[in-house]
Amino acid sequence: MVDAAAGPRPLVFTPGEPAGIGPDLALMLARDGGDVPWVAIADPDLLVARARQLHMPVEVRIHDPERSQLPARRGTLAVLPVVCPAPVAPGRLDPRNGAYVLETLERAVDGCLAGDFAALITGPVHKGIINESGVAFTGHTEFLAARSGVPQVVMMLVGGNLRVALVTTHLPLAEVPRHITPERLEAVVRILVAELGKRWGLPHPTVRVLGLNPHAGEGGHLGMEEIEIIEPVLERLRAEDMQLEGPVPADTAFTATGLADVDVVLAMYHDQGLPVLKRVAFGAAVNVTLGLPFVRTSVDHGTALNLAGSGRADSGSLEAAMALAASLSGRGRSGNFEF
Repeated sequence: MVDAAAGPRPLVFTPGEPAGIGPDLALMLARDGGDVPWVAIADPDLLVARARQLHMPVEVRIHDPERSQLPARRGTLAVLPVVCPAPVAPGRLDPRNGAYVLETLERAVDGCLAGDFAALITGPVHKGIINESGVAFTGHTEFLAARSGVPQVVMMLVGGNLRVALVTTHLPLAEVPRHITPERLEAVVRILVAELGKRWGLPHPTVRVLGLNPHAGEGGHLGMEEIEIIEPVLERLRAEDMQLEGPVPADTAFTATGLADVDVVLAMYHDQGLPVLKRVAFGAAVNVTLGLPFVRTSVDHGTALNLAGSGRADSGSLEAAMALAASLSGRGRSGNFEF
């Protein structure tokens, strides 16, 4: 447990896949500095080697939570060490390091639950290589929920003035319909409304709910999910004074005039809503997990293996994720992480 007398609780960052750009991004933020205290959970030797490859003058320092003072000076990266079992070459995946990625996440989640960290920011992971390591892994969102003992969480991306949340996350498209159940939809809406009130100061948010089928089912001619599942749930929750629109056809839901008075769009599946958000805010959008007992944000991009170690990675999404995590956790707006 962090000693409160030592200063404010830091944010914690997990760089994710060691062969990707996550380590590069951590070094870039440390180089540029900022007033929000944060610490990385990673392999110190990996970071030293990557800094050398990038010709980046960053000092990697082992963080002692009982003695270290944060924030560190500009150009210093504080690290809680976890060692990669296999050598890391930028851009080259190795399933032997899948367990390393999961251990950094486990330590970060446990630290957040223990009150050691104010919020968690995650770098990009490679789901395929973690599964090849022998561990079933569908994504950060599901892993964090399981580790935290939370039965239901909600994935929401924020970019500019647009927020898009999801009823289902990382599922094959063929499996989506059977996961759109009344129970799941109601739980997602309740979490979404509660978190927008608690974290964003929107006690009565307007939620635009998309239909599952083209034209929101067109009166049942293109699918019955809207009539049998979505509409009854929304009607029941409207009776509790929730401001819910829909089900709305997805192809017309994102017009500029239509979104003017909408606080969040709730999509039924991953690729129904996120392509629109990433079209308008890629590189500056933030992934947020709602319903956890702590704040978690993430970058909106992947591991970018082709950019790892090249010096061409863009830290914009991570800076935005840091800023939002600081704001939502009460750390305020500060330095290079202004949100």
